[in-house]
Amino acid sequence: MIFLSQTAVREIARLQSKHDTPGARLRVRARVGGCAELYYDLGFDETLQPDDRVCECEGVSVVVDEKSLTRVEGLTVDYTEDLMGGGFRFYNPHAERTCSCGHSFVPRAEQSAPEEH
Repeated sequence: MIFLSQTAVREIARLQSKHDTPGARLRVRARVGGCAELYYDLGFDETLQPDDRVCECEGVSVVVDEKSLTRVEGLTVDYTEDLMGGGFRFYNPHAERTCSCGHSFVPRAEQSAPEEH
């Protein structure tokens, strides 16, 4: 469902260790907004919703809601550092194009119109 690079796994583990609830799962969403039509939203969540899909990726428990699933299935998340700092990078097979910020994208035309959630 979602792929995480080894550097992303290490950064997620580091962030999770600083979180109030270290056992929380990584939630990945595609939300309306950003520089393009949709943007990636990452966060930690303890609560599962009835429509959530959960997968294990390199030891990280990843949760995706049903509305986001069609837009992020097959997504690869990487983490890189450069002189300007570090950040997550997204490689999405469902993106027609991405914004230069790398966090916002336009889904392929065959996907249905985005819904706010």
